[in-house]
Amino acid sequence: MVVNLWATWCPPCRREMPELASAQQQIPGVIFAFANQGENPVTVQKYLTASQLVLANVVLDSGKKLGEQLGSTALPTTLFFDASGRLVDTHIGALSSASLASKLARIEAAGTNVPEVTAR
Repeated sequence: MVVNLWATWCPPCRREMPELASAQQQIPGVIFAFANQGENPVTVQKYLTASQLVLANVVLDSGKKLGEQLGSTALPTTLFFDASGRLVDTHIGALSSASLASKLARIEAAGTNVPEVTAR
């Protein structure tokens, strides 16, 4: 599972979102969840629509509790969990296709069945 903490006002979040959306569509063996930090549903939906992003598993963390519980100090923060629910890796800042592929390979190395991802 990949959990991305993000906000519409965050430029690095906006840069990485298309890459994450593509990965979500291309890698059905990995669950991607997008936890918006502190924004209202209208703002989030306007951003997703304007950006033509189709994402599954978008949740609103209006109180920023998830980020707080996970120790996130900056946005975007992306967390990588193995099949046992164990946190395997964390990435702060925008993910490139290469860094996303590297992080997913780390999950695979931890003993999960993640399809191979290649950098574009």
